[in-house]
Amino acid sequence: MKKIKLILYIFSFTLIFLNNSKADNSQQIDKISKNLRCLICQGQSVYDSQSDFALSMKILIDKKINEGKNEREIYEYLKKKYGNWIVYDPEINKNTILLWVIPLILFIFGGILIIRKVSIK
Repeated sequence: MKKIKLILYIFSFTLIFLNNSKADNSQQIDKISKNLRCLICQGQSVYDSQSDFALSMKILIDKKINEGKNEREIYEYLKKKYGNWIVYDPEINKNTILLWVIPLILFIFGGILIIRKVSIK
């Protein structure tokens, strides 16, 4: 009787552990897919899209997670395959520096204009 209880406990904990790891994968898939563009549905993320491409991307992300790849490695793989455009949040490098600098310059310029208008009055 004790052996049966022990086996049932081990089986129960195994099921709970497997279920938790699936939930962790699901959260990580959602996080990664929210930062990827759907190449079919312009303007939608892979997370929001229901296209065949988006569904296959979610399966690919799950496969890569199960292979032990981390978020950064998955992004690098997808950028090599589809280009930097697939990622919503681009890295800062020589090709994207203008994306990061121009809004900052415009913000500073706008602030200077506001300060000058307020100080004139």
